[in-house]
Amino acid sequence: MPDNAFVALTHSSTLRRLLYEALAALGLDPTDTYRQAYAGVALAAPLLEAREEHDNAPRFWQALEGITGDADIGLHLGEVMQPRPMDVVGYLLLAARDVRQGLQAFVRFQHILSGGFAARLEEQGEEARLVIDLNYREVGSLRQQMECLAVLLSKMLASAAGGELPLLGVEFRHLAPRRLVEHRRLLGVEPRFAQPHDVLILPRVLLSRPSRSASPRLFEVLSEEAERQLAELVENQLLARVRYWLELNLGRATCSLQACAQALGSNRSALQRALSEQGSSFRALHDEVRRLRALRLLDQGQDMRDVARACGFAELSPFYRAFRRWQGGTPRGLVARHGATGE
Repeated sequence: MPDNAFVALTHSSTLRRLLYEALAALGLDPTDTYRQAYAGVALAAPLLEAREEHDNAPRFWQALEGITGDADIGLHLGEVMQPRPMDVVGYLLLAARDVRQGLQAFVRFQHILSGGFAARLEEQGEEARLVIDLNYREVGSLRQQMECLAVLLSKMLASAAGGELPLLGVEFRHLAPRRLVEHRRLLGVEPRFAQPHDVLILPRVLLSRPSRSASPRLFEVLSEEAERQLAELVENQLLARVRYWLELNLGRATCSLQACAQALGSNRSALQRALSEQGSSFRALHDEVRRLRALRLLDQGQDMRDVARACGFAELSPFYRAFRRWQGGTPRGLVARHGATGE
């Protein structure tokens, strides 16, 4: 494989190194596994304008089960990965005052690890929900990757907290596999599948657990470095940032040009002008994110009204009109399930 054809599986050299080490620990040659996953594929092809580097990862994760013969390869990779800090985000987790501050730093600087992250921390009642979605264009959630990440992150959080960090639950966007024995063994709970997001659910009280390695001054220095790295990321370009904001807020809040501009530290006119200079518009990006989410949720067999709400539509009629525009007509599946009128 020519050096100039190499495509990283993730933005983060840390995650990439952990992945390669884990493959080796399971007796798999990382380079050979990579070659098999991309056999017969022109690796330069995905590097089209406006594609993110992380968009090249799906083929690897989709091929991994077939290459290894292990239906639970993602879980087993996460099991052997060592959750040691090797980048600024990992060290921020250790230097944080408590688990909450560490997770807030993880969410703030998530794109240092991957341009595809759409992570957030939600505190609801007695639960803390860490959403760990990774999004790829025109690809739904990848089972092996997300199960690997769930095991790895749960170990990282336990390490940063200086002890056990029991999960109350785990939710995945992908469909349930046939066997759940390894899920229960490695996650400590039986996950729920075909959910709207990939989520680790923790007892909210544990967010206040002090870190044994807390260092306020070091946390401040690391935060400044993380801000610098975040600003330099190619993945933090305008179109990607707007897409990520839309993915986070779609179906949960008003996804307006004004709200997005405010979130990005800009104003309506400036954002509109900047998107135009990139050959795009807020409406076009909004439609793109809505369309991809709708297709993914419909593929999972979710109810039409739930899909419409998750895509930010208050009623079914505008959702059907939008779908006709996206697809050039009413999809056969919608007609079969809901009638020609969409009722």
